Amino acid sequence: MSRLLPLCGLTLLLAACSPSAREMPVADVSDPKPKPYDWPQWQGADRSGVSKETGLLKEWPKDGPPLAWKVKGLGDGFSTPTVAAGRIFTMGNRGKSEYVIALDEDGGRELWAAEVGPVRDGGGGYPGPRCSPTVDGDFVYAVGLNGDLLCLDTASGKEHWRKDLRKDFKGQGGGWGYCESPLVDGDRLIVTPGGKQATLAALDKKTGEVVWKSAVPDGPSAEYSSAIVAEINGERQYVQFLRGGVVGVAAKDGTFLWRYAHPANGTANCSTPIVSDNLVFAASGYGNGGGAAKISGTGKDSKAEEVYFTKKMVNHHGGMVLVDGYVYGSNEGQVTCLELKTGKIKWEERKPGKGSIACADGRLYYRNEGGPLVLFEVNPEKYVEVGRFDQPERSRASAWPHPVIANGKLYVRDQDVLLCFDVKVK
Repeated sequence: MSRLLPLCGLTLLLAACSPSAREMPVADVSDPKPKPYDWPQWQGADRSGVSKETGLLKEWPKDGPPLAWKVKGLGDGFSTPTVAAGRIFTMGNRGKSEYVIALDEDGGRELWAAEVGPVRDGGGGYPGPRCSPTVDGDFVYAVGLNGDLLCLDTASGKEHWRKDLRKDFKGQGGGWGYCESPLVDGDRLIVTPGGKQATLAALDKKTGEVVWKSAVPDGPSAEYSSAIVAEINGERQYVQFLRGGVVGVAAKDGTFLWRYAHPANGTANCSTPIVSDNLVFAASGYGNGGGAAKISGTGKDSKAEEVYFTKKMVNHHGGMVLVDGYVYGSNEGQVTCLELKTGKIKWEERKPGKGSIACADGRLYYRNEGGPLVLFEVNPEKYVEVGRFDQPERSRASAWPHPVIANGKLYVRDQDVLLCFDVKVK
């Protein structure tokens, strides 16, 4: 069972001129309720990286948006935070143990920390968990770097159930450890143990009992992407980027449907695929690039046929967003905009550098892996930058956690520190 460590020494620093943490009124978060623009899982409400929130700053002041608060003490790791029901969730290594951590959305006060288990995986030289905890009502789900899968109580952090992806499913993860963020779909939880017996698996989200195991041909290992749910040709499926390429499996029973191999490289496949109607787009780094495949047929008659492939979207792990038919994302040391249907490159710009991306209210939020944050227009015709600032409290580690926009705030995780910026129009 996980061990709870409420208020375990996390340091809270509020914006200038604010009262001390002890003098601040404590918000009532005992009964968590969702807010209109929560970011409850990896890449937001629908895993697209695009928020529906409006009323946000269209450009930033010279020094960036105001810092609302910051907290220290999260521990080591690259976990992109999630925001739901008045709470912020993330993960980190503290000492010799790995934790899921919950903070109060209003000020960053630590509410609880649940121990995942001892640190057993060094992350290939980059220690600390990568998973973004997935929030679904009263439950939050997380995967540790070694494959520990936990279901916790949203309000208290109490453990409901746990699995071990390696032991329970004979799973096979990548050399940098398990990085995925579990997917909730109805009453099921979708995870990616990898390997021959359960490449993907569906569990009862309340009990952890196995609903089905999907054995993808050739038994590819899990890589570093997170699955999405999509309706393709009228068939509900889960789409995941594995060692051997992007695959689709039937949501009802895990039947393998199709594979699109070209976007995969032999080192690490990280970015979440994009699905639009029956078109699937995926890209990876290490000199490979990205492409789109048309999915035809249903059931075992499904097949993936490549429409195009481009070397102009070598996307390592910064992700991509689809907005109004155009894909925006990091192409190694620059940002590229391409038309989804054709692969036509609309523009390329080196100013933002290599980084991660999210979208809200007609603007693209971009985090350079060296630290700077950039704001530019959603504009398929040209690159128009409307804000840039250097992140304070920079660690020596690469700035790999993605930017998160939720309820008027921009969240930036950098190892031990979480920064909260106010990006709402006043």
